[in-house]
Amino acid sequence: MATIIITAEIDLPPERLEEALKAGKPLIEGALSQDGCLDYDWCPNPLVPGRIRVFERWRDEASLANHFNNRWYKDMAATIGSFGLKGAVSAKYRCDAEEPVYDDTGTPRAEFVSLKG
Repeated sequence: MATIIITAEIDLPPERLEEALKAGKPLIEGALSQDGCLDYDWCPNPLVPGRIRVFERWRDEASLANHFNNRWYKDMAATIGSFGLKGAVSAKYRCDAEEPVYDDTGTPRAEFVSLKG
């Protein structure tokens, strides 16, 4: 079973950002209550005014499919749209390996040691 990660960037008029984040709070809480939702977060991008960065992590494809058919997802799309959506991009990733960033010595590792034979 592979974890699914979704990342997105949502661009809104900068003057509407705080209001949109506040309106999104119950939707984020709702998504987090769904079976299989491991992480779900919106945060402002400090370098691009009006941009929200989205990070989601789902246990598996079935959990994500359930989310897409759930009111929290449908309400999110309608809510974001109501703030003057200027653009959005998103991508999903299937993750088949997971390891800590730091090894036992505290050194950050880019390679996946457990995948090496």
